[in-house]
Amino acid sequence: MSKPSKEFINPTGLIAPGPALYSHVAKVVSGTIVYISGQVPSDASGKIIGEGDFEAQVEQVFANLKIAVEAAGGAMADIVKLNYFLSPEVDPADVPKLRPIRDRYLNVAAPPASTFVAVSRLMRPGWLIEIEAVAAIDG
Repeated sequence: MSKPSKEFINPTGLIAPGPALYSHVAKVVSGTIVYISGQVPSDASGKIIGEGDFEAQVEQVFANLKIAVEAAGGAMADIVKLNYFLSPEVDPADVPKLRPIRDRYLNVAAPPASTFVAVSRLMRPGWLIEIEAVAAIDG
């Protein structure tokens, strides 16, 4: 049996990921590392999708991440790290609405390591969230 190319670890002694569902450690043993720039809630033409609608923007961002990782020859399950950047316009009460959308795209049995940061603003007015990723693609 071959050794898995990635291992997701939640060591004892660290806070349990809880409802946010992430891994503390993503260990890449083999494969190609792919860095994906921050994806934003815009379509290929640059039009903002879901202006003022957090859930619609999260959906667009994850769809864009999927396009990016597949263009590199991978799949969403190959993502080992996500960095979330949240605009101050988002009501903190709306942040949990991200989870069901994210869970449709990611492998929730082995979720990527993640960092979630509230920033003072994103580059373009109207963007509520931006997410960058690192993937480890077998092959």
